[in-house]
Amino acid sequence: MKKYKDLDRILLIDDDMATNFIHRKIVENSSIQVDVKAITSAKEALDYLTCSGVYVNNDQVLNAGIIFLDINMPGMNGWDFMEEYKNLDEKKRARIVVVMLTTSLNPDDQATAAKFKDIATYLSKPLNAAAVARIADQYFKEITTE
Repeated sequence: MKKYKDLDRILLIDDDMATNFIHRKIVENSSIQVDVKAITSAKEALDYLTCSGVYVNNDQVLNAGIIFLDINMPGMNGWDFMEEYKNLDEKKRARIVVVMLTTSLNPDDQATAAKFKDIATYLSKPLNAAAVARIADQYFKEITTE
């Protein structure tokens, strides 16, 4: 299992619980030693990132290193989330890799994702272990233990 500096947790943001379950298992079965947190609403995810709402004074909040974000969710969708995400502290955002993960085949969605400087990449569902490993290798430094 590989361990990466500043990659303690992967945050899954998708309103579909079955998708979150499958993606959690994919991450857990990848070659990366990381905690996985699945959240079913973009609003709750913002609360998590800002330690507000139900996450105030919660010692279980680990810094997310990677966020896999769905576009189409009820209430606050992935684009709305990104608009609010821009308001987070810049230092905090600099330590998080946001990946838009969607079933959308609409080329406009990929073009919209490219307009957000905080979105590192755009992937189609389902997530796979190779993609998780590739993102970790690309954006984080592996911790070697000898």
